[in-house]
Amino acid sequence: MIRPTTFADAGASFDDAEFVIVGVPFDRTTSFRPGARFGPDAIRQHSWNFESYDLETGIDLSEAAIHDLGNAEEFGSAEDMVRTVREEIGPIFAAGKVPIVFGGDHACSPPVVEAYPASAPSLGVLYLDAHMDFRDSYLGDRRSHACSSRRVLEKVGARNVVVLGVRSVSREEIEDNKSLGMSYVTAHEIARDGIQAAVQQALNMLKTERIYITLDIDAIDPAYAGATGTPEPFGLTPRDVKYIIGQAAPRLAGFDIMEVSPIYDTGNTSALAARLAREAIVRSLAARRAR
Repeated sequence: MIRPTTFADAGASFDDAEFVIVGVPFDRTTSFRPGARFGPDAIRQHSWNFESYDLETGIDLSEAAIHDLGNAEEFGSAEDMVRTVREEIGPIFAAGKVPIVFGGDHACSPPVVEAYPASAPSLGVLYLDAHMDFRDSYLGDRRSHACSSRRVLEKVGARNVVVLGVRSVSREEIEDNKSLGMSYVTAHEIARDGIQAAVQQALNMLKTERIYITLDIDAIDPAYAGATGTPEPFGLTPRDVKYIIGQAAPRLAGFDIMEVSPIYDTGNTSALAARLAREAIVRSLAARRAR
């Protein structure tokens, strides 16, 4: 592992930690604007902007058990990345800890899910994205970021994946999904019916004991988070995503943020990503303390 500037308040040892930060600086499958390989360090840098005390929950992250494992090494190919991420994340899950992963393009999410142990409680995935990412292969690469929800489905099964916020799909993806049956709630439906109804629908679909949230930052409208590889208008708001995290927190098994490309940023996208990572931690801790 390469150790950059650490995530704020990540002062615990690995053995003592409840949450483990991991960076995956990989963007070789990007199809429009590259730069997500710089996302992990930018998110860490901006994490230092915030007070450790959380006003809503009363939790102080300076007292939380967070460890920053650093960044995975540079990769030569998507296959190298997949193998390395599985090797790094597997022991985190096995030790009963919650991985918080910073990418990297969205190709980095499936190997995190693939590292989840078969012997662990059942796992569902909330897949937050402007795009369906459901191609079987893209430009000859089955590990492209355009195929990520398809690879996740192959791990956990179609009934255990729900895509939230989608608003850009190919006809091929829609046709394929007619037989495979992955559930999704579009950004347009969320705008019409409200985020509460959409999240309740998604959580009712996921009957699993645990939930992994993967957040492509382009799920959020580019008015709030424009520093990403494939920005798509008419997206979710930051408060929508905050609400999703809070509702899923009692079952949270892990969380990732992908596709932050800080070279297009004035700092707001990286800061938002860092704040949402902190939200995942405090909401998970609050849920544990409420049991």
